[in-house]
Amino acid sequence: MPRSRRRARGCEPGRRGPIRRAWLYQRQDLPIKVVAIFKEWRKVADPDGTEGWMQANLLSGTRTAIVRGAGPVELRDKPAASGRVLYRAAPGVVGRLAQCGNGWCRFDVKGQAGFVDIGALWGVEAGETLP
Repeated sequence: MPRSRRRARGCEPGRRGPIRRAWLYQRQDLPIKVVAIFKEWRKVADPDGTEGWMQANLLSGTRTAIVRGAGPVELRDKPAASGRVLYRAAPGVVGRLAQCGNGWCRFDVKGQAGFVDIGALWGVEAGETLP
């Protein structure tokens, strides 16, 4: 079962296996999903679908997500479509997740936070709950 995590540092190598470097992540807090585990290695997938292996100590347990879709999403004051719009976030914006449940997550982008429909985010699964 895929588990979402974020990278712990600002610039980390990814590998196709335990030997060869394949790419270099340079975006802080980019959400990734752990899709396989082998000893201290984690096979991860990024929002573009690129997969590779990273050492587990390079990952953080802090949950993040990225806005997906063609247009901006609305961050609301409560987890409901009737909530007042506080902010809007463009596709590609990364934020931290909390309080996920019933199809909504609290999404915090550098201190500007609100509730977003889970369907607008990559990094959290439908039906997933977070405290």
